[in-house]
Amino acid sequence: MTILITGTTGTVSGEVLRELAGKQPVRALVRDKSRAPDVDGVDYVVGDLDRPATLPAAFDGVTKLWLLTAMGPLAPSQSMNALWAARHAGVRHVVRLSAIGAAHDAPTRNGRLHALSDAELQHSGIGWTILRPSNFMQNLFGTLAGDQLYGVFGEGRVGVVDVRDIAAVAAEILAAPQRHEGRIYTPTGPESISLHQVAEEFTRTLGRPVRYVPQSPEQTRDGLLQAGLDEWTAEALTEYRVAYGSGWGDFTNDHVASVTGRSPRSIAEFVRDHRERFAAA
Repeated sequence: MTILITGTTGTVSGEVLRELAGKQPVRALVRDKSRAPDVDGVDYVVGDLDRPATLPAAFDGVTKLWLLTAMGPLAPSQSMNALWAARHAGVRHVVRLSAIGAAHDAPTRNGRLHALSDAELQHSGIGWTILRPSNFMQNLFGTLAGDQLYGVFGEGRVGVVDVRDIAAVAAEILAAPQRHEGRIYTPTGPESISLHQVAEEFTRTLGRPVRYVPQSPEQTRDGLLQAGLDEWTAEALTEYRVAYGSGWGDFTNDHVASVTGRSPRSIAEFVRDHRERFAAA
């Protein structure tokens, strides 16, 4: 009854590993074992979603799959390769991390790419559950510079969610997938907030004034490029800036509570939990 985790070095999959380790047999797919997170009770196996020939051994004996592909133009190919290996290995259920608002007419290219992979999974013949979470609270890391906060919300509000709550939802589904088969969840936090409110929370928790500095889509793109992001990623995140600024992410729901039995973490809890990290920014 082994669970295979992909995207192991990423923020979400790392939390999924920590949720599952020691509770169920867990195997993690990595391209480089030296970069793998140090989590006890996890069997690390080398493989690459861009190289299908490396996958059969990694999928051998796997019954459940956590499928996460990094944002990028090759994501549908990587998801396709994983599903092909899963079908041949006899995997019974796939829990896939998609993107908020994934649809063929989504306002972001990332959402449209995820829609392709979601559709492929839904027609694969394998049991499935899809998660389309709201923007991650952890995306605030790196957005604070002294007394100034930046971000991709514009003047919009977003139902931001803590990655730890996404991982808790994933772990519950992987433990008992039959309860969630054929379901699409959109995990959010408990409230839809603006980055002005986030700045106020930083001010309270860090004990120093912090203000949000809204940027136009063009300023957002230029800033992301200056920070070292490649052009594709910078433009894709700028599309989120436009979408969030229009109110596209302004909603919340009870999906975290309905799956895990507890309320999702608030932005105040998140900032307090990571106070030292933000204090150093």
